[in-house]
Amino acid sequence: MPKESKTAVVTGGSSGIGAVFARHLAQRGYDLMLVARRRDRLDAIAEELAGQHRVGVEILTADLSEAGDVGRVQERLEALPALEMLVNNAGFGTRHRFVDLDPAMHVDMVHVHVTASVRLIRTVLPGMIERGRGAIINVSSLAGFIPMPKSVTYAATKAFLITLSEGLAKELAGTGVRVQALCPGFTYTEFHDAAEFEGFDRSDISRKLWMPADDVVSESLASLEAGRVVCVPGRRNRILLAVSRSWIGPALARALARKRWE
Repeated sequence: MPKESKTAVVTGGSSGIGAVFARHLAQRGYDLMLVARRRDRLDAIAEELAGQHRVGVEILTADLSEAGDVGRVQERLEALPALEMLVNNAGFGTRHRFVDLDPAMHVDMVHVHVTASVRLIRTVLPGMIERGRGAIINVSSLAGFIPMPKSVTYAATKAFLITLSEGLAKELAGTGVRVQALCPGFTYTEFHDAAEFEGFDRSDISRKLWMPADDVVSESLASLEAGRVVCVPGRRNRILLAVSRSWIGPALARALARKRWE
């Protein structure tokens, strides 16, 4: 008998954690729609996954800081007949004091991390609820638990995704639709290779705090199956989170900010 079709959508799916999600889901037999800004990177990963796993891979070039591009993605999502999973992964970081950063960067970050995620979730939820199954993974960050000097808007938008995911999970209890906030710490990806992080040296951070993106995604998908709403991958990250929530949390945030950005 032919296999039952199932589709996953991954934003920011051309690199980093998003590309790793795409590889894991293709291996599990998902057809994919990958959304990102760089057409050449999308073409390359689509060819790789279609060839290796014999799944359908659709690509959609879009900048999720632009309302019109988000609208185009929404229109395509509405037309997908068997959407099983949405991974809101698109995002970027900065390393400036709030007042020194171009205001447009703050606004773009809110649009990509918050506005686009809300719009895409609202688009896919009715169909998932009607079918009685589906999953939404919002890629947040360990920074979402820790107010971060020089990453103020980044940490704030990631905190929004955690709270959004927790609230949605409660609302959707019993519908068959699962929600997760994935909160990785330092991860080996291209994230810190962006121009915004010029001068950043990974060796300044203990190797024990870095995780391969493959391990992050594996823990995310395992946690989703186990029904855990907030996934903090890596034992050391969970310890760091526990410490950050203790009385020394503010001091830890200041120390991390100095270590990372000065």
